Amino acid sequence: MRDHMLSRPQGLFDQLETIHRLLTRASGIDGAPGGIRAVAYGAFPELNVGRTPTSVEVFAFAPGMDATSLEVTIERNVLKISGVRNAAVPRGDAKVQLYANERPEGRFSRAISLPDDVDPLKVEARYRDGILRVTVGLSVAAQPQRISVQ
Repeated sequence: MRDHMLSRPQGLFDQLETIHRLLTRASGIDGAPGGIRAVAYGAFPELNVGRTPTSVEVFAFAPGMDATSLEVTIERNVLKISGVRNAAVPRGDAKVQLYANERPEGRFSRAISLPDDVDPLKVEARYRDGILRVTVGLSVAAQPQRISVQ
């Protein structure tokens, strides 16, 4: 580890960043946000965001929920997914004493900045098998077009 850090010339801040990364990895908190767009490990629901030639696709992994408890809105190119996730074990159940509760519950909200070329009037949301899929269409001008050469 030490030879790696000193094997190439680095500025002071580069060395501090390397030390921070190594200490973070060693302490087991490597899932912490690493950038301005990152979120903390364990944020609910987990998201995958991708793009096709005609749309932006957002997948929110929210198993065990009812579709009516989800709310999807889009405003100023920000897609917001929010809702309420009920407890897996009813509160006040005297027969069950929880020692660990790793399943998130309660209110949640996630916001995703969308690119400028989306059309906010072309949005579809479908929830199936624990996955919320939100499709936001691109404006016609942003879609690839074939131009004939004469």
